[in-house]
Amino acid sequence: MNFVWRLSYRLFSAVSGVWFWITRRFTGAGYLALGTLVTSGALGVDTNQTLAYQIFTFLFALIAAAMLAALFARPGFQVVRTLPRVITAGQTFDYRVLVKNLGARPADGLALLEDMADPRPAFAAFRSAQKFPTYRGWWRLSMRAQVAHIDDAPLPALAPRAETEVRMQGRAYHRGTLSLTGATVARADPLGLFRSLSRVALPDKVVVLPRRYTLPHFELPGARRYQHGGVALASSVGESEEFMSLRDYRPGDPLQRIHWKSYARSGKPVVKEYQDEFFERHALVLDTFAERGNAVFEEAVSLAASFACTLDTQESLLDLMFVGGESYCYTAGRGQMQPGSLVEILAGVRISAGQPFSHLHHAVLARRASLSGCILILIEWDDARQALVRALQQGGVPLVVLLVSEKNIASPPAWLRVLTPGKIEEGLSAL
Repeated sequence: MNFVWRLSYRLFSAVSGVWFWITRRFTGAGYLALGTLVTSGALGVDTNQTLAYQIFTFLFALIAAAMLAALFARPGFQVVRTLPRVITAGQTFDYRVLVKNLGARPADGLALLEDMADPRPAFAAFRSAQKFPTYRGWWRLSMRAQVAHIDDAPLPALAPRAETEVRMQGRAYHRGTLSLTGATVARADPLGLFRSLSRVALPDKVVVLPRRYTLPHFELPGARRYQHGGVALASSVGESEEFMSLRDYRPGDPLQRIHWKSYARSGKPVVKEYQDEFFERHALVLDTFAERGNAVFEEAVSLAASFACTLDTQESLLDLMFVGGESYCYTAGRGQMQPGSLVEILAGVRISAGQPFSHLHHAVLARRASLSGCILILIEWDDARQALVRALQQGGVPLVVLLVSEKNIASPPAWLRVLTPGKIEEGLSAL
């Protein structure tokens, strides 16, 4: 059975590679000629019954001449991109590219193509994602790995040492990292059938953010709580509280709090007095425990990104918590990370297959005492998730629980918001 899987993998990989080579090398007229060549070859097998073999011979010679001519027309080019820092899944984007002809002869019939990372899956991913090897499953895995598509851009004729600027346009399919390995300038042969390719090594990366939804205005639950370390915690400097005033020294005051300038001026010890800092701190908890990536998980990530970029963290802290290879907690607000940074982190979140939900359970409960409230984004409603909700409720932590699910939940609690993939915004309007 393993032999069948490996044979299928190599066959599908070869077919995908050949198709990619054809789409890169042949022009529109070349596609037509190639299709007619294959058709006439199939119809002209019996030369006594049809004259299709003559068409086959003519087109074969024509394509062979075009390919030979393209081999001798490969001038050098210089390519410089100006990429956006981030783009958003589900939206179109564009950017500028500067192309310069480094050859000593003019070049025409040009087009600019972007070289992206190979989307073909590894054998282990291909084997684990399917019950039986099919090309349809292979194609789905390849499309899932293709973060975005960038259209080819035609270029004007370039004189020697001349340069031009072109605007590339594309569309981001889903969140992740768009990896560009280089750029290719394609030049059509004099017959306009086949293209020579001049590749320029130009590695680049662009973060594709999760798509976001518009959230209705609502107040986060909870009240201010004492935060150990105060403002200094939010600025990542030590664990001292917020400075309030100066006062006379009292027995037992630590020496590091003595204000030496006032001590030198007055001749008696004076210490700095601090006050404990109280402010709101909310947790945004993302459930990443799924068997494999699917539409439900992607909608949950988009929902978390919507909260991360919408909530006001100017006077509060927001902890983004999830489990990947380990438990992660990223904090935004009051001198910590910007909310946009949390969205960039969510662009790379992956499922935690094979790990128990208890990892997230313990990580959230460890921060329970400092939380003003918690937003739970779940993708299942089983005993483990319900146990986490009960533990937080018993600890007095105000909750907003959102469940992204395609299943019908029997008798859900009144406080549980069930959101259906594809209808997320409609469900959010009821918040």
